[in-house]
Amino acid sequence: MKYKRILLKLSGESLMGARQYGIDNTQVLQYAQDIKAVAAQGVEIAIVVGGGNIFRGLSAEKSGMERAQADYMGMLATVINCMALQNALETLGVETRLQSAIKMEQICEPYIRRRAMTHLENGKIVIFGAGTGNPYFTTDTAASLRAIEMKADVVLKGTRVDGIYTADPEKDPTATRYDEISFQEVFDKKLNVMDMTAITLCQENKLPIIVFDMNKEGNFDKIAKGEPIGTLVK
Repeated sequence: MKYKRILLKLSGESLMGARQYGIDNTQVLQYAQDIKAVAAQGVEIAIVVGGGNIFRGLSAEKSGMERAQADYMGMLATVINCMALQNALETLGVETRLQSAIKMEQICEPYIRRRAMTHLENGKIVIFGAGTGNPYFTTDTAASLRAIEMKADVVLKGTRVDGIYTADPEKDPTATRYDEISFQEVFDKKLNVMDMTAITLCQENKLPIIVFDMNKEGNFDKIAKGEPIGTLVK
């Protein structure tokens, strides 16, 4: 395997599958099976999950809700998603630990960096919930931050598209996909990869990002082996 330790970022929307809202258990189980297959080959995996399938802080703010309050509500939504993914993994017999940046002792561990590192070293999958624990930061930023803290080799952003395009491929049929792109080009071209705070964190810490289609079965395994799937940002 090319990577020893991976940080996988899943959007909340990706857990919806074909649904318009909430969690599609079939989709979550497929992700869990893909994750299990990679973990079985000795790769250490940490995961950050978004919450947009349940609640989006930014959307709530636009409709008049106070931003910090809305963001905290979004953080709680991510924990629901994390619990669903943890359940799917444990159903498959994969040892998993869920850590939250907001304390919720009855359902998960608090985020403790050294404990998370030990879990990874012991072969457990660690899922990080509640973003960074702070309003005004996205789960993309949380993914970059946790990846750096965990000393991950790469951030893998699993989406519903197969990489980064020159424009939105669903709106522009002439859009072409990048195989590889620099952090600076992402900034200059204002490409919608992750938010700028997340990209800056990765750039400053020389942490590569790969954007790929997580919905295609086996893609996660191929990336872990170093196959050129998706778009590499470095």
